[in-house]
Amino acid sequence: MYSGVNDENNQGAFNDENSLYHYSYSKDREPQPGQPDPSQTSWQPASRPEDPVSPEEPVAYTTGACQDDPQPPKPEKGSFWKKTGTKVTALVLCCALIGGLCGFGGASLARRGGKATIQESGRTASAVSVKSVDGQTLMTPAEVYASTVNSVVSINCSAVSTNIFGQKVESASSGSGFVITQDGYIVTNQHVVSGASSVNVTLYNGDTYPATVVGGDSDYDVAVLKIEATGLQAVTLGKSADVNVGDTVMAIGNPLGELTFSMSQGIVSCCDRAINVDGTPFNMIQVDASINPGNSGGPLMNLYGEVVGIVSAKYSSYSNTTVEGIGFAIPISDVQTIITDIMENGQVTDKAYMAIKAGSMTEQMAAQYNINVTQGVFVYAVEKGGAGEKAGLQLGDVITKLNDTEITSMSDLSMAKKGFKAGDTVTLTVWRGGQEITLSLTFDEQPQTTGTEDDSSNQNQGQQDSYGDLYDYFFGRGNGGRGN
Repeated sequence: MYSGVNDENNQGAFNDENSLYHYSYSKDREPQPGQPDPSQTSWQPASRPEDPVSPEEPVAYTTGACQDDPQPPKPEKGSFWKKTGTKVTALVLCCALIGGLCGFGGASLARRGGKATIQESGRTASAVSVKSVDGQTLMTPAEVYASTVNSVVSINCSAVSTNIFGQKVESASSGSGFVITQDGYIVTNQHVVSGASSVNVTLYNGDTYPATVVGGDSDYDVAVLKIEATGLQAVTLGKSADVNVGDTVMAIGNPLGELTFSMSQGIVSCCDRAINVDGTPFNMIQVDASINPGNSGGPLMNLYGEVVGIVSAKYSSYSNTTVEGIGFAIPISDVQTIITDIMENGQVTDKAYMAIKAGSMTEQMAAQYNINVTQGVFVYAVEKGGAGEKAGLQLGDVITKLNDTEITSMSDLSMAKKGFKAGDTVTLTVWRGGQEITLSLTFDEQPQTTGTEDDSSNQNQGQQDSYGDLYDYFFGRGNGGRGN
């Protein structure tokens, strides 16, 4: 509050018309018509109408506008973020509008130009030539496929079985194969056609023929089919002994039963891999080419277009671990004579046969029969007049070696026999009566109705006990394994 009008510091503010703190009348201002002379006017502060000031009361002057001077509106100040947001929004909308106009204009100009420019290669693709498979011409994988795919076939089988309710149930399976002669002989795996009631073969050109199973062998997992057709393109067999680790190989077949005549490529990982498939030992070519159900029975080819193996199996899991990139093929040289034998005789002839009943030796058996060896093949029985009896084998003998090959189980013995045929002579190392002896054995021809020697895993404890009784008859118990 100011106390008087003679304050020099406030005189300017009082005389300033633009100041909020001024009087409506100053000494330098001329009176308007109808208004009192400022020199004759007594100054008094503004007061409310309901509270008039008496002329006789002392006057105290206050700051403020006079009632007669209207106040100009005070401008509102906007928020900083409100102002900035408005500017940014406007800028974004402008950019979007400009971009849309540019795009529309560019598209219009392009349409007016007539064509959009897309860069294309000017390379001329080389044609894949079909070459003759002569064992001398090295080919690309594409040329191998073009030159041999007409020799590959798709095999579809159906089988009828009876369920537990006595109802007939039909099942289907598929595999692959290849033409081995121009007059319709086809090679595949035994497990592809085993138990099939009907087999159909489809060629690459789409022709389908009913097939007859000529014969097969489960020890080698090989089967031969026959279709009534002539003039077919047959494969050329190579030598699996010439295959080396790292060689490029290709498998052509019918994966999953649907992706017919597909080819996968890889390298040879191992040339002589010993594996056991459902109790049957095999020497295989290991590859990393993609092998799937339906590829079984198809050809494994080298870059000369020669068949060096028969695709047979794939490891899909091992010790609860998923496995990829491990496939196997039967070396073609191991089964070539088997294939010819089946084609000519309908079965495998001259197959080596020992005429014994035997099983894998175990530690439990060694403890039970008081034998000092825990590995080998235990002889349960010897067929009268057979090769085993002629060689001098007896019940209770343990075969530990065939020629120079160590025998630790029935799988080892079965594998070793595959290298011989009927009439061949071998030397057996046998554990008998606490010592090793050697015997000379000449193989018989295996009868088709007999199958291979039984493994002890297929025999129950009762059978082993009966053989134990026979063992007691010859050797007795508690005498160190020596006979009476």
